[in-house]
This record gives sequence, C-alpha cells and structure tokens, in this order.
Amino acid sequence: MISTNQFRTGMTVRYEDENYRIVDFQHVKPGKGGAFVRTKLKSLATGRVVDKTFRPEQKFEQVRVESRTMQYLYDEPDSVVFMDSESFEQVSLPKSLLEGRYDLMKVNMEVDLLLVDGQPSDMELPTFVDLEVTDTAPGVRGDTVSGGTKEAVLETGATLQVPLFVETGTVIRIDTRTREYNTRV
Repeated sequence: MISTNQFRTGMTVRYEDENYRIVDFQHVKPGKGGAFVRTKLKSLATGRVVDKTFRPEQKFEQVRVESRTMQYLYDEPDSVVFMDSESFEQVSLPKSLLEGRYDLMKVNMEVDLLLVDGQPSDMELPTFVDLEVTDTAPGVRGDTVSGGTKEAVLETGATLQVPLFVETGTVIRIDTRTREYNTRV
C-alpha cells in the first residue's frame, strides 16, 4: 500500500476496483483547511482521463506493471495487433486505448507494451519516430526566417505542423510525447 505522498507520474494504482495510471498530480496546501492531492488518472480499462482529489492519508494498492518490447504487425477494424519479438506470441489492443498515438506507428515498429497482471493494458511509443512527409504545400522562398509553419501529412496518415522548408518526400523526426516536429533526418 502506498500513500499519496509517494505518487509519481506514470505509476499505476488501484482505485475503486479499477487500475489507473497517474498522468499528473499536485500536492496542494491551501491557507485554510487541510492539504490535499489533486490528480489526473487515466483508466487502463477505458483510456479515459478523470480528475480526482484525495486526502494525504488515503492509501492505495500499487499495481505491478511489466513492460515488454513488441513489434507492431497490423491493424484490424477496431484493434491493433502486436507480436512479442522473443516468443512470437500475438496480442491485440483496442484502438480506443491508442488515441493520439496510433497514427504515429509504422508496420514493424518496435514499441513497449505494458502488461498489468499479465494482461496488455497500454502501449508506449519510442520517444522519437522518423516518418516521411507524403503531402505538404510547397515552401515559399524567403519565408524560412519568419519561423512559420504549415500542415504536413505523414506516411502513416498523421497530420502535424512542420517548418516551411520541409518538402514532400523529406523524412522528419517527431517527438511522440508532444506530437511536434523535431528535425530533418
């Protein structure tokens, strides 16, 4: 059992018979009244994020999470299939759990699959991925100093803002935590 003063971002706890990952937390000591902890918890079952407030003396069961490197194989209409690189076991995750990350994955990309009590519950992309720009407006000569951006479509179908000098066919590095352009490769 852990208390709220042992919370860390990324930690998984059990609350009301459901497993949650701590997305964000903040210890608050108001001038009047007792201290409390304000948290954002992501449900591992549904993927939704909820805001909860706890008293400092509340205790929670910490859930053991195992990370296993897997390879992205293919997608089905409502799920994504991964394969364990060592045992060749295939596991699928619902697309609803991968919102905002699914469109940054290429076939055969290695990702970390998180297992809670032996069951797949979430997926973590590498910090940076290299993807090719398949469609973007041509850059206007002389506009590179202004620091402007334009929209680009990547080989996986994702769209994001890139600097004006990036052209179709360019391979770019993307920070998967922020979904932002990092550099040309």
